[in-house]
Amino acid sequence: MLRLETQDGISVLRMEHGKANAQDLELCRALAERMAEIEGLPSRAVVITGHGRFFSGGVDLRRVVSGGVDYLREFMPALVRCFESVFFHPKPVVTAVNGHAIAGGCILACCGDRRLMSDDERAGIGVPELYVGVPFPAAALEILRFSCPSAHLQKLICSGRSLRPGAALEAGLVDTLAASDALESEALAVARTLAEVRPEVFATTKRQLRGPVRERIRENDALNGAAVERLWTSPATVAAIESFVAKTLK
Repeated sequence: MLRLETQDGISVLRMEHGKANAQDLELCRALAERMAEIEGLPSRAVVITGHGRFFSGGVDLRRVVSGGVDYLREFMPALVRCFESVFFHPKPVVTAVNGHAIAGGCILACCGDRRLMSDDERAGIGVPELYVGVPFPAAALEILRFSCPSAHLQKLICSGRSLRPGAALEAGLVDTLAASDALESEALAVARTLAEVRPEVFATTKRQLRGPVRERIRENDALNGAAVERLWTSPATVAAIESFVAKTLK
């Protein structure tokens, strides 16, 4: 599911969970646990990547349909913890987007302090949540708001489009592109550069930058959390997800 190794003092966390690294209860819990474990390791930075043609295809919608409301009530907090464990991690985190990063996969990519993407034009990154028929959890929306320039944010959300690498770079979803066969080595080089900063200095600066996001998540959740949960767990939403799966996930 997750393979953790160390290269030149950098923790490399590789998602190997089915074909698409779809985010289910088990992957989300495992990722949060691994990020907590990495805090105690001597490694100075983290690289997160996927395998094959997928960084992550986002939430496992088939599992949502089969698990229903009971599964969703367990899964949604785990998904939020997963995102927050990466976004607020005290060490430098580099996401190496090796392929498709869709919906929750895009949010996970945006959690990195630096975001690299393969220049393979077959890969796409975007947030089609509105067209799946679900609202954003507060954490997902605020992470996206922090990471994506405001000039592109509303269009990205409202269009639901997946962007190819060049467009993703232009929209600020990723910081740089790399050839597929060089992506991981370039991500490691970026991680090593970030790791040169004194750990306590980096961690403090990161808290200063991202602390307000934590506050916005709490405020957003207080205002809209109940509505988001109600919508995600409503029969109409489950039916919309089932229809989306039938049409698009052959």
